[in-house]
Amino acid sequence: MEVAEASGEVRTHGVEARQSGDVLTVTVQLRFGPAARPEDLGRLDALLALLGGDPVLVSPPKEPDRHLRIDPQARAVYCGRTEVALTRREYDLLLHLAEHPRQVFTRRQLLQRVWEQSRTSPRSVDVHVRRLRAKFGADVPVVTTLRGVGYRLGVDCAVEIVDALA
Repeated sequence: MEVAEASGEVRTHGVEARQSGDVLTVTVQLRFGPAARPEDLGRLDALLALLGGDPVLVSPPKEPDRHLRIDPQARAVYCGRTEVALTRREYDLLLHLAEHPRQVFTRRQLLQRVWEQSRTSPRSVDVHVRRLRAKFGADVPVVTTLRGVGYRLGVDCAVEIVDALA
């Protein structure tokens, strides 16, 4: 007996069984999550060949849309086509980092520029960065930490600041 397994998330969406005479036909639809690897598709093909099934059209999983759009006029942020609800500070922090994409900011600098005060605890910046990361998920590298230095906009994060007048 051979076993084929897939890493990442695999969801079954439609399981259907039909019997015609002595033949039982089972149809299973699988969707691989974003963590699926190309070799998982190969294992699925190998499993189908082992079972004697017909070849199927297997396409690799779609890359999630990680493009961020910031609309300063509406104070809204969109990840793909979905609006992401942010607090005032989260929005201001993200906008500031997006306006200076390759620049690294210390906690103190962010407190002065985003919070417009330096009396707030520097850990407040850490909390807001953590919340931003949680809201966008691991697929969208919004903020990068430079250990011992500070924060900057994620290098792999595509951000567009929408100008309503253009």
